[in-house]
Amino acid sequence: MHWSDTLHAWVLTRYEDVMNHFRDSRMSANRVPIFEQQIQGLGPGVLTDFIDIVRKQMVNKDGPEHIRMRRQANPNFTPQALDSWRPAIRNTMKTLVDRVHDKRQMNLVKEISYEFPPRVIAELFGLPADEHEQLLKWADPIAQIGGLAAGGDPVGLARKANAAIKEFAEYLTDQAKNHRQTLGHDLISRMLESQRQDPRGENIEELVANAILMLIAGHTTTTDQFSNLVHDLLTHPDQLELLRGNPSLLPSAVEESMRFHPAVPFHYRIAAADIPLRGRVIRKGDVVFLGIAAANWDPKHFVDPERFDITRDALVHKHVAFSFGPHHCLGAGLARRELEIGLEVLLERMPGLRLDEERPPQQKAESLVFRGFHSVHVKW
Repeated sequence: MHWSDTLHAWVLTRYEDVMNHFRDSRMSANRVPIFEQQIQGLGPGVLTDFIDIVRKQMVNKDGPEHIRMRRQANPNFTPQALDSWRPAIRNTMKTLVDRVHDKRQMNLVKEISYEFPPRVIAELFGLPADEHEQLLKWADPIAQIGGLAAGGDPVGLARKANAAIKEFAEYLTDQAKNHRQTLGHDLISRMLESQRQDPRGENIEELVANAILMLIAGHTTTTDQFSNLVHDLLTHPDQLELLRGNPSLLPSAVEESMRFHPAVPFHYRIAAADIPLRGRVIRKGDVVFLGIAAANWDPKHFVDPERFDITRDALVHKHVAFSFGPHHCLGAGLARRELEIGLEVLLERMPGLRLDEERPPQQKAESLVFRGFHSVHVKW
């Protein structure tokens, strides 16, 4: 438990403390006040549209409002619903691998990781396949401002994020209106159906805000995690060989990578009341960073935590890469399927996959909230 003058926030790193505070109702998930504080230093109107939209997202809601919004999205993420998308996930990865296979080398991040999750999530939402690149252009600045990225030009980034989320919302509003005419099996149609069953009725603005949330979360985190997963295996050849000899370890390898090298090293909350902890007091209004990556390496919970071991029992020693409690990641099941299927296809088609020793990986660490790679050059 550490007070950081630099962050002006608490940092919790023990597994026990992180788990307890993920499920503590006194820890608010509403991070809108943090964005409002950012505005004060950026000038009037810079993040107005951004804040108006994120205020409507379930990730920034507590209690009954969070439950209500999450209930509308839940039917899209049941195991049965997600399993129906397995063929689409596999076909997407096969298409990407076919595109680069004869090159015998590539930047995994650019050619696979950065393309794979957004193509999948766009298809699940019933969005045109040829528009996924535009979705990425909108998603990146929104994710950066939401992830508290450091350095650079904060005013410029805020303006880009605000313009991106406004355009993204306008685009999805049109898509939702089109889907309303002919409901299908895509996520937008199912969210519209869920809203119609809600006593409050249809709310397109709320639907669009949460669709933006799911599209960005479904892209950003899984993109980084896929690069982390492949890098973890390529830098631990004994574990890669073990996996090749026993493909049934694929789910376990994915879980171990999320424990060992999570794409989201921190979540942050705001104390809604004074919270005594270990002889100190987290005051109401204090920002608290919950150290997911540190908790996943807590030696009191994980035996030999610095060892990457794909045979580790993830059911007995659960990582917290997907958060915990009421805000446990809604897309965890989708992410697991993407990572497992994507890795399976990649290893099948590229049996000699290895790191390019002449071009070392470049890690991405501009934010406390997102961690991955700018580049992972590989050969096969």
